[in-house]
Amino acid sequence: MNVDRIREIIERSPNLSTALGMNFINTPEDDLCMATMKVDERNRQPFGFLSGGASLALAENLAGVGSSALCPGKICVGISVSGEHVKAVAEGDTVTATARLVSKGRKLHVWDVHIKDSAGELISTIHVTNYIIAPKTKG
Repeated sequence: MNVDRIREIIERSPNLSTALGMNFINTPEDDLCMATMKVDERNRQPFGFLSGGASLALAENLAGVGSSALCPGKICVGISVSGEHVKAVAEGDTVTATARLVSKGRKLHVWDVHIKDSAGELISTIHVTNYIIAPKTKG
């Protein structure tokens, strides 16, 4: 999936993706997108581990990037995010999130996101549903 157009939009102004250090990556598959995020002071909890909230934010933002890449000209917003965290990741490591499209409807996209540490061990599994909106025309 080519996310260059969406990455350019994200990089234009401050937002949650840039604040937490997310980096979105192109993939050869049309139903798969990826992102990395270094665990640092922007996204860790006070004990030095990746915040569960930052993991959920990474998953929701990645699924949003995927839906936006699939639907040029549409607005894609997360309406449901649920996940389980199965392992902690210490500050200094980098996590990789992989989002696979489960269902692509006209109005809803469903994604399964797996986040792994640099050793390839599963950290979190997250389910994201996006709502696809046509922007209102001015007139």
